[in-house]
Amino acid sequence: MSALKNTKVIDVTHVLAGPFCTYQLALLGADVLKIESPSEPDCVRGRGPDDAANAAGLGLNYQVQGGNKRALALDLADQEGRDIFLTLVRDADVLVENYTTGALARLGLGYEILSDINPALVHCSVTGYGDTGPDAETGAYDNVIQAASGTIAQCAGRKPDVSFIDYSTGYSAAFAITSALLQRVQTGRGCHISVSMLEVAMQMMSPEVAAAQHPCDTRRDKEAGILTYQTLDGRLTLGVFRPPQYRKFATVLAGLGTAIPLLGQIRTWQDVWSIPSETKVQLEDIFKAQSNAFWIERLRAADLPAEPVKTLAEAVASPQLFARAYFQPNPDNSKATLPLTAFRMSEGGPALSTAPPRHGQHSAEVLREIGLSDDQIEALLEKGTVR
Repeated sequence: MSALKNTKVIDVTHVLAGPFCTYQLALLGADVLKIESPSEPDCVRGRGPDDAANAAGLGLNYQVQGGNKRALALDLADQEGRDIFLTLVRDADVLVENYTTGALARLGLGYEILSDINPALVHCSVTGYGDTGPDAETGAYDNVIQAASGTIAQCAGRKPDVSFIDYSTGYSAAFAITSALLQRVQTGRGCHISVSMLEVAMQMMSPEVAAAQHPCDTRRDKEAGILTYQTLDGRLTLGVFRPPQYRKFATVLAGLGTAIPLLGQIRTWQDVWSIPSETKVQLEDIFKAQSNAFWIERLRAADLPAEPVKTLAEAVASPQLFARAYFQPNPDNSKATLPLTAFRMSEGGPALSTAPPRHGQHSAEVLREIGLSDDQIEALLEKGTVR
């Protein structure tokens, strides 16, 4: 039994955040219908390292969040297209869209109209800044929000080369939608959800954001136990975080004949913050003398987290990820592997069963389901309302 079986989701999203949200729902069994313009499909269909896949509209940036969905190419700027869309909404549980605030409303497809047609509809809007405030109608991408949120400044002026705000926004939206579906069980009514990428970025930095609103003169260096150190054959990141862990760490070092008594005296956070730079230099010299494997074996034996700094290619080949079956082969293409959710369930849970669809792959199928004849479908195809 899938958690979201029989849940019908209309997916009017593009790029990363919205499609990732609906992919999470699809992996949990929802019937997700991806609606794209016949002439301008989701732009990430053409993005990724494989140019042949890009040319086919199956770029890897699209594939990693396209599985388990069906695809309808429908022109919402056309009245017949809007009529079809409204027919689909009448029977839907969820609508997800991530266009600029007001874009669907200007087409006559805003929440007020859709909720009149289907009061049980959960309508989730994913935008850069939310649907209220001075920036509500301003467009955005992940990198722009990283700038606006202080993320880039917090990372010493360098943008992290991953779209973490897009993907964390997708998770936030999926959580909001499942919450709204549970709420609907109690109230019988759907609701409108506004998800803000800017606010998600703030959530991802909650301790730092709180500190920025509570300025103090306190200045602290990076803590010795969570730094990255050069070893004989690479770089190693420690997870010696809490005071008791520092004392364990001191025991490990003493057992190797490289004692640093100060570390064994750590009792409070103030003790951690007071570790002098000279001690950090000592640790640098100690770590340089042995390999990553040497340190990992001894630190983990003492229940102290430590990991080598891996390349992405090394990380994706991790036996841990394979043991959890995180990557699954694309059902239509064994050369590509696609991610599942980052959780497992003892009952039900995520499953990848169908490949990311081609642009408009299921258009005729979906139109037949809502009662259109083959002649009507052919006329819509010739007109360009559908593809």
